[in-house]
Amino acid sequence: MRYLSTRGEAPKQRFTEILLEGLASDGGLYVPEEFPRVDLQALRNSSYQDLAISLLSQFMDDVPDLGGLVRKTYTKAIFGSDEITPLKTLEPGLHLLGLSNGPTLAFKDIALQLLGYLFEASLSQNLNILGATSGDTGSAAEYALRGKKNVNVFMLSPHGRMSSFQRAQMYSLQEPNIHNLAVQGVFDDCQDLVKQVNADAAFKARHRIGAVNSINWARIAAQVVYYFKGYFSVTKNNSEEVAFAVPSGNFGNIYAGYVARQMGLPVRKLILASNENDVLDQFFRTGKYRIRSSATETSSPSMDISKASNFERYVFDLLERDGAAVKKLWKKLDAEGEIDLSLVPRSGFASGRSTHADRIATIKDIHRKFGVTVDPHTADGVKVGLEHREAGVPLICLETALPAKFAETIRAALGQEPQRPPGLEKLEDLPQRFEVIAPDAEAVKRLIERAGQG
Repeated sequence: MRYLSTRGEAPKQRFTEILLEGLASDGGLYVPEEFPRVDLQALRNSSYQDLAISLLSQFMDDVPDLGGLVRKTYTKAIFGSDEITPLKTLEPGLHLLGLSNGPTLAFKDIALQLLGYLFEASLSQNLNILGATSGDTGSAAEYALRGKKNVNVFMLSPHGRMSSFQRAQMYSLQEPNIHNLAVQGVFDDCQDLVKQVNADAAFKARHRIGAVNSINWARIAAQVVYYFKGYFSVTKNNSEEVAFAVPSGNFGNIYAGYVARQMGLPVRKLILASNENDVLDQFFRTGKYRIRSSATETSSPSMDISKASNFERYVFDLLERDGAAVKKLWKKLDAEGEIDLSLVPRSGFASGRSTHADRIATIKDIHRKFGVTVDPHTADGVKVGLEHREAGVPLICLETALPAKFAETIRAALGQEPQRPPGLEKLEDLPQRFEVIAPDAEAVKRLIERAGQG
């Protein structure tokens, strides 16, 4: 498998050559040269480990002992059950796919635990991981990479914008290779800083800057697996179609569902749920993608994003994989803040918007009807998913985080504390280690240089 850039100018490369990369050298994102097609019947009765090996070997065909790395990653010890992503049926045709049973209680663990092993297996010299998080990516990356040899992690997060649980998960880590940088701004500022540092090619090469954000293709590939797992869990034969409801901010999770469909998974509809930061919902309703100067702070903070970094991968396919056209379009987006693709067909997606009031109402409703507590992001997905539910088509809502991470919203909805997994009862009381910085790329570079001299 070779990978090319969405902007058409970077040379094609193998997976191990792009593993540590974020942006391609031309500023684009890496995508497979073609999407492999798979034999559904051959995969149907596979364990999660075997399913992951079969699917990931299509994308990572040059990784030595990929099977061994997958088997080390997807274990009951790390994810709480051999199912890895257990399915919960709320009522006939309505399901929750549990993606949040890893060490940081969010779906990001599924890809980042594997990424940690991939990095460790491929490293022969020091690597500096630079990432941005709106809440869950940061902790998942840090838990996957803490204590790993030859790896330093620099994670940018918006100062004061995450839940207290999310902050404590990250900032309480004391391993010396973990560096938490609280940026005075919003998530989009953090994401912009990562792009600015990566744009300095000489600095990036000198300090071996790698990426763990969802622009890293390995994360997308790892997330593809649970779409197949969810499909096989609710269907009996390969002629049946399903719909997935996906809370989305950066477009990475739902893009993995799009890749699964391109590989032959019978997905009738991918239902995108936005919160009040509804840039993506507006696009799928109108065809116009209009970024905003900053994201609105909401009670589903991991989706507080106004510029979706993975969206370019989808547009690349919409424009029939014309890299020059994508480059021109993104230049226009940077200059004017808006692009219009209303004349380009966008089939297979539906979308909707969920507000704080919707979130509270959905959490209450799911708890009352089914005795199940969902977190605010999952509530966004359930709310919008139900709006687009079709008779006879199973609806699988992705449970993207556990409610323990968002106690304030759960208290507001249910008047009670969410249950915490053992060992996390007093997480916020642990000492926290972080550094507040201005949204300044040069300051980030200085901190990376300082760590390298230590």
